[in-house]
Amino acid sequence: MRCGFRCRILWIGLRPCINRSAILYLAQSSRGGTMMIEKGKIGVHQFTILTILFTVGSSILIAPSGLAQEAKQDAWIAAGVGLLAGLLLVVLYNKIAERYPTTTFVHYTQEILGIWPGRIVSFLYFCYFFVLAALVLRNIGDFITTQILNNTPIHFIHIFFLIVIIMGIRNGLETCTRTAEIFMPWVLFFFFVMIVLLPPQFEPGHLTPVLGYGAKPVMRAALPVLGTPFMELVTVFMLFPYVNHSRKARHAFLVGTLIGGGMLIVIVLLSILVLGEDLTARHMYPSYSLAKKITIGTFLERLEVVMAGIWFITIYFKLSISFYASTMTFAELFRLKDARQLYLPFGMIMIVFSIVAYPDVTYFMNFGTKIYFPYAIPYAVVFPLLILIVAVIRRKREPA
Repeated sequence: MRCGFRCRILWIGLRPCINRSAILYLAQSSRGGTMMIEKGKIGVHQFTILTILFTVGSSILIAPSGLAQEAKQDAWIAAGVGLLAGLLLVVLYNKIAERYPTTTFVHYTQEILGIWPGRIVSFLYFCYFFVLAALVLRNIGDFITTQILNNTPIHFIHIFFLIVIIMGIRNGLETCTRTAEIFMPWVLFFFFVMIVLLPPQFEPGHLTPVLGYGAKPVMRAALPVLGTPFMELVTVFMLFPYVNHSRKARHAFLVGTLIGGGMLIVIVLLSILVLGEDLTARHMYPSYSLAKKITIGTFLERLEVVMAGIWFITIYFKLSISFYASTMTFAELFRLKDARQLYLPFGMIMIVFSIVAYPDVTYFMNFGTKIYFPYAIPYAVVFPLLILIVAVIRRKREPA
């Protein structure tokens, strides 16, 4: 330990141009501490809200279609299977958080795996968060240009929406979470309106026969919904060090995932009951088409704005958390004093990347249903499991 500390001090001496924040980072790393760039703290209730909004995210629009294509009328069962598997992932993340409740991911990864392996893993996670944010941004552009503003170039949509994202997160995590508290009641209100107004359109026969094609299609359909959104919850896991009460945060993580996953199951179930498995599978945004079926008398109909309202709010916070996690991971990995200086250049890169990442909607649907799940496995399962196993073997734990 002393030899390692001396080597670091010698390295600092050879780099007179290094900034003061890097010196503090190295010194605190040698003592087993951590220096966090983000100084704000969020409450347990706020963490639950962020988890719910992130889980619902873009999945509320795109998940029902992929589920119905594979599982047919049993799509809602497949969504439930995906939720159960997602809860197991949250338990895995909670086990890691139990050992390092107030330490950032970049720091304890280097502490457990070693400096260079930890740095490599942290950089891979930065890439994962950045790609996720770019894909979510592209979801926004595709939806608006195909459903609302058909003649608007997609890059203008991306630019304006990302400007709003940057304005929202540059004041810190606390400000973002307070905004989430304000908008969460509106999400629940819109969701309640959907549930109350749709029963006249129900066709219970659309749900039968239950497991008519067997269990295999259900299990196959559960894999994409496990990839999106439950494997992506590793992004929310990055916010753990900033929660006031770490023990309550672990319970809040489970509760938020359960509520968000339950909302997805309800949306899939409503889509099957109203549209049927065939129309649900054919529509790219079946839940948006679902809202068009709401009719009360002759004066209240076509309330797709209700679904659009839910989606715009949830996807805003999903993109905010993904973009925030990528910039914070990069800033801490390269020992920057402030992550806000990264928002503009990373935003410009993300706008370009979101357009060239996949050429059209068809490619995205294929990517989401066949490629994304295996792509997310290392980040959601392999690396967290490896970190936990090595921490247990080496008896690594945050100093009391």
